[in-house]
Amino acid sequence: MEACVIHGALDLRLDKVKEPELSDNYVKVRIRAGGICGSDLHYFSNGRIGDFIIREPLIPGHEVAGEVCAVGAKVSTLKPGDRVAIHPGRSCGRCPRCREGRPNLCQSVFYMGSASRFPHMQGGFCEFVSVDESQCHKISTDIAFPLIAFAEPLSVALHAVHRAGDIMGRKVLITGAGPIGQLLLLAARRAGAGDVVVTDLLDSSLGKARQIGAAATINVGRTPDALTETSRAIDGFDVAFEVSGAAPALNSAIDAVHPGATIVQVGSLPAGPQGVTANRIMAKELDVRGAFRFGNVFADAVACLEKGLIDVSPLLTAVVPMANAGEAFLMAKDREHHLKVVIEF
Repeated sequence: MEACVIHGALDLRLDKVKEPELSDNYVKVRIRAGGICGSDLHYFSNGRIGDFIIREPLIPGHEVAGEVCAVGAKVSTLKPGDRVAIHPGRSCGRCPRCREGRPNLCQSVFYMGSASRFPHMQGGFCEFVSVDESQCHKISTDIAFPLIAFAEPLSVALHAVHRAGDIMGRKVLITGAGPIGQLLLLAARRAGAGDVVVTDLLDSSLGKARQIGAAATINVGRTPDALTETSRAIDGFDVAFEVSGAAPALNSAIDAVHPGATIVQVGSLPAGPQGVTANRIMAKELDVRGAFRFGNVFADAVACLEKGLIDVSPLLTAVVPMANAGEAFLMAKDREHHLKVVIEF
């Protein structure tokens, strides 16, 4: 079968690889759509994301959906022809974190398209994958595959909101208006947040945020003092989601929230020490929480998409055939013109 394979920084190839084998509890899925994620872009652009470095050819992709084409002998809930969203993570279910109900922190997790372990965990940007039955969430409506592929990044947003606690009526700040920032905006509004302010460096992304419900947006590159003025006018934000993965944005969130507020770090900061004003966390008695991937919310994300509770269609800016995967990655890097680029297989 054909697969998109990253061999190193800026080295993406369409390679012939062996089709996956099918075991008793597994399902073979013909991939139909896969969204390009920020981590995929880091692997493509830099050969790494944070501390995770590509050490062998890696098939990226964890935002995938497709059609069941074969099932193992012990599979009971799915059949060929079923349309599915694929949960990219497979936790062990036995380690302390799994037993605590936090499978995203599993000590032995398999996560599609990740170089966090060696040999690497191959992803879904290929014609076929073989996954555990439990990873497949059946789709009962005719929603298009490129929209089903949003289930994984929407799960990230839902999990981040869950990590913040009750945000009903709260004043919310989101730093970073890329795809996850936009999905967080939609998830926060769905959770009943009050006014949501979004910051970024690109006017095009901020325009999209206003289109889908941001109360206000701030270009922190062009008007660096505007966030401070906005925070002062409302006596500080109650909750901040740092999504950009930039230390200056985290520092701005620390400054913009009121004492006793909550900050959720969603974006991946660069590897190594970062210049964070940590003493302000102590002095303001802030609750700073991480949000890593997502917990038990994937089924909720699928339901939100199927039932139209969260409309992600404004964020889909391009659908590109697998034959032009290299072009798709370059398009996804162009944040001036694109938010979510999906590859069709």
